[in-house]
Amino acid sequence: MEYKDIPTKADVERIAAMRQPGCVSIYLPTGTTPAEADRARIELKNHLASAVRALEKLEVGRARIQSIQAEGQRILDDRDFWRYQSRSLAVFLDGELAETFRLPNRLGTACEIADRFYVKPLLRALTFPQSALILALAGNSVRLLHITPDRPPERIDVPGMPRDVAAAVGLASVSGRSPDGRIQGSEGQKVRMLEYVQAIERALHPLLANSTEPLILAAAEPLAGIFRGAGEHPRLVAETIGGNPEDKTDEEIATAARGVLDRLYASKVAALRDAYETRIAAGTALVDLSDIARAATFGAVESLVIDIDRRVPGSVDEDTGAITLAPEDEPGEYGVVDEVLRRALGSKAKVYALRAEDVPGGGAAAAAVRYPV
Repeated sequence: MEYKDIPTKADVERIAAMRQPGCVSIYLPTGTTPAEADRARIELKNHLASAVRALEKLEVGRARIQSIQAEGQRILDDRDFWRYQSRSLAVFLDGELAETFRLPNRLGTACEIADRFYVKPLLRALTFPQSALILALAGNSVRLLHITPDRPPERIDVPGMPRDVAAAVGLASVSGRSPDGRIQGSEGQKVRMLEYVQAIERALHPLLANSTEPLILAAAEPLAGIFRGAGEHPRLVAETIGGNPEDKTDEEIATAARGVLDRLYASKVAALRDAYETRIAAGTALVDLSDIARAATFGAVESLVIDIDRRVPGSVDEDTGAITLAPEDEPGEYGVVDEVLRRALGSKAKVYALRAEDVPGGGAAAAAVRYPV
């Protein structure tokens, strides 16, 4: 059994590519208190019972159903797993695969059975991860915090991290003048601060090299500018939490950081919408769902924006991409948008799951294409 907190794009692509009868996808809201975890566990138990009945009705092999039951029961019985939850839980079972994700986004409850997994709800966490690292940097202290939506900020112990400027440069103090006339004063302090920042970067490098989360800086000048100018930080957010972080508690810094994330994602949505409007006008982006389905079938979708909440009942032809609409969802079918999504993921397209008002063109989806089809 594999437990993960937030899926990577590779996780979603891998799960979306699986096709065989009896794929069970379960989503349910959870929480961080014992009572919320107990409710979620009971809800999962009910979903598993419902899934077994549906699998039997679909005449899935008995051995596969028993394996799905066994894997589901292992999740239910894992007390350590239920002690640590986030806002939502996703569970994928097919008798061979058993995978869970604890998600920071609040999702509705669902139990879906088909010949493939239902991955669309996962994409909200992938589009807008609600976690981040915060570097609270001051001359006399440095803290690395990790924030998630539902838990208090956590301090991360970083091996080799200097405790302050003086410790980083091996001096009792970074002010005053040296007896031998070496560089001191305000100019000297900036030199020492640069050495301090470089020592911090060396300590952080192993952790940041493996992180996919945004890095938010909390610092006052001149340290903020020195840190930004000292090296390349691909995931460093442009906005800084200003002021001396020593004057703020971990919780106050975390609250400010969540505001930074909100503004960061709002600006990303606006930039994405502007870019799509330009491409729509140039004819290199599509808003008609029939055109998008055809492009996805032939691997032409470069990026895809979908309405996270909308389903369009129907199916997509395996060979031509032609859409057949249905009055309501057929058993075992997730609908047109979900199948377009699955095919776009299969061709390594970037996918963004947004609310209806943010989808370019105002439809169920929009797609930028690599070439016309």
